[in-house]
Amino acid sequence: MDIHQLETFLAVVEEGSFSGAARALGRTQPAISQVVGRLEDEIGQRLFERPARRGGLTDAGKALVEYAQRLITVRRQARVALEDVRALRAGRLTIAANELTCLYLLPVLDEFRRLYAGVSVTVQRSLASRVPASVLDYGVDLGVVTYRPIEAGLRSVVVYRDELVFVVPPSHPLARRAQVSIAMLGNESFVAHHVSSPYRGLVLDAFRKHRVTLHMPVEMPTIDAIKRFVAMGHGVALLPGISVEAELRRGELVRVPVPELALERRLRLVMRRYGEPSQAVQAFLAVVEHHAATAKGLFDFAWDTGPVAPPSETPAAHPRGDE
Repeated sequence: MDIHQLETFLAVVEEGSFSGAARALGRTQPAISQVVGRLEDEIGQRLFERPARRGGLTDAGKALVEYAQRLITVRRQARVALEDVRALRAGRLTIAANELTCLYLLPVLDEFRRLYAGVSVTVQRSLASRVPASVLDYGVDLGVVTYRPIEAGLRSVVVYRDELVFVVPPSHPLARRAQVSIAMLGNESFVAHHVSSPYRGLVLDAFRKHRVTLHMPVEMPTIDAIKRFVAMGHGVALLPGISVEAELRRGELVRVPVPELALERRLRLVMRRYGEPSQAVQAFLAVVEHHAATAKGLFDFAWDTGPVAPPSETPAAHPRGDE
């Protein structure tokens, strides 16, 4: 049996006759009789008493009414649900990000939720090195990383241009300097993130290049812990600019420029290259693009083009860390 047959059957029941059902459905009475006849043949039982003009139900017909109504209701509910998803009154968006990249998402998600409150949003904490696989395996819709993925099945868009910043506590002697050179940092105690990342490698290379010793006597598990420890007066740190904006505004940390350590960090949204993105993903990308255009500053919206792994961003130069 199919939905069309059940609708015709219920029309006969509701109208009380085959002729009434024909008028209600805009069909001829013989056509209604044929549909009901095929349904009876499939079931193997009569649904209406014979003669069937008045539409009297048999016991089998009475039993089928309730289930037919349920099926029609479920179909109607499914159509409404699908329309809600299409119109973004419902739906789901799942994004993989780590501790740091979540900070970028906050203002964008705020705008997205104001526009599409019916869409459920889940941000899954994930190691940066595992984000591409999660996107490819359909574990998440989008991912946020600080490197350009090399997988052919992925594409990415630069959404934020951050940089590493050298921060010290307000009481530190360097806090009063307008600028310092990397040579002046040889005697400083750096509080480091114990998780490897592409940018940690670049910092180590910069110190080696300038023949300056990098002391890292303390390593912390999170960026938040590093910020608090440095603010307490225990050393200095190199941190992503996005992660210390609030502390700089409150005066808990002081940023001191170091020309030799001016390293840009590009945050990227990663998605599958093939297949049609969901309505929620398309809407989120539109919000990201609009936010970049209106907020300006470090926000951006630039699709990666050209070779998948250009020389400046090869895995060797930017090993995938878990920052």
